[in-house]
Amino acid sequence: MKCHFYKSPIGRIILEGNEDSLTGLWFESSKNYKGRGLTETSSPPLPIFVETSRWLDIYFSGKAPGFTPKMEIQGSEFMKSVCQIMLEIPFGQTTTYGAIAKEICHRMNKQRMSAQAVGGAVGHNPISLIIPCHRVIGSNGNLTGYGGGIDKKKWLLNMEHNQP
Repeated sequence: MKCHFYKSPIGRIILEGNEDSLTGLWFESSKNYKGRGLTETSSPPLPIFVETSRWLDIYFSGKAPGFTPKMEIQGSEFMKSVCQIMLEIPFGQTTTYGAIAKEICHRMNKQRMSAQAVGGAVGHNPISLIIPCHRVIGSNGNLTGYGGGIDKKKWLLNMEHNQP
């Protein structure tokens, strides 16, 4: 795996990937990044890092990027299903853990799914921002946990909601 750093308006972001795909994206302060001990390894940056940085530039300018960098989501089929549903949350909108649980039930032909199980998968999202876990909120509208910190989640949602 290779690593690249991106400077965002709300903190440094670490990109992880290989020659073909993005495999990780975290705020440096994220609980999911801590302990990985990644150091920048690609100079010049891999094409996937250039593409992802372009996505981030557009995103942080307050616009929906209109494309998704090629990603390789690591994890169980359940995790991949939750990530796929999060990818479908439109820019500037939110959904709840319960709504994702209902959609998982529909797609996997299950009777029930725990919102807490969904929360666990959302909390371990390997490619934050692009897979917009910050757009998942509690059923009562509360901004529940975010690996990068609640302050970043608030900032991201405010930035998205305040765009024309």
